[in-house]
Amino acid sequence: MRIDFDPAAMPRNEFYRLLTATVVPRPIAWVSTTSADGTHNLAPHSFFTIASVAPPVVQFTSVGRKDTLRNIEATGQFVVNLAPEGLFEQINDTGTDFPHGVSEFEAAGVGSEPSLRVKPPRVAASPVALECEVHTTLGIGDSTVVFGRVVHAVVAQDVLVDGHPEISRMKPLSRLGKDEWGTVGDVREISRIRHADWQGPAGGR
Repeated sequence: MRIDFDPAAMPRNEFYRLLTATVVPRPIAWVSTTSADGTHNLAPHSFFTIASVAPPVVQFTSVGRKDTLRNIEATGQFVVNLAPEGLFEQINDTGTDFPHGVSEFEAAGVGSEPSLRVKPPRVAASPVALECEVHTTLGIGDSTVVFGRVVHAVVAQDVLVDGHPEISRMKPLSRLGKDEWGTVGDVREISRIRHADWQGPAGGR
């Protein structure tokens, strides 16, 4: 038995909670920006993924108009920092609705370091940072999708294995439903099957 939910007949926030509880886990873009007057902003956004490989473009969605979006529109630059387990509380702190003009770096005590190609700083303790210039933005309803071309990437040496970022070392957090957060947990590996090697569906092999 299944239960039907009609978004047209439900309050916006109720269907939002349904969406965020079922589209899981969601990686977190911990986005740093700089305002036109030089204030550094930092906020987690959990509607985040890759949009293109060549050119390398990542995307995240701003639900509503927040400082992150305003700063990006004003300067055209941002940094996506990986959100690791070890900074769980600080990541949550930077989601606080501080007044405009308050730097989350300072308020939450998050250390920063200069970026190489863009003005917004990187999170110093984050193992991965993607420095981005805005490719385009797309308004959809009450949200804005931000597409950023990655112009530089930096990865901490201690999370690399044979030159490749290792998930067990990066330990990224993800967002789930309600106030729930996810960790990596068990990792399973399986190779994609070429058609030439196909031996029928998995259940029959």
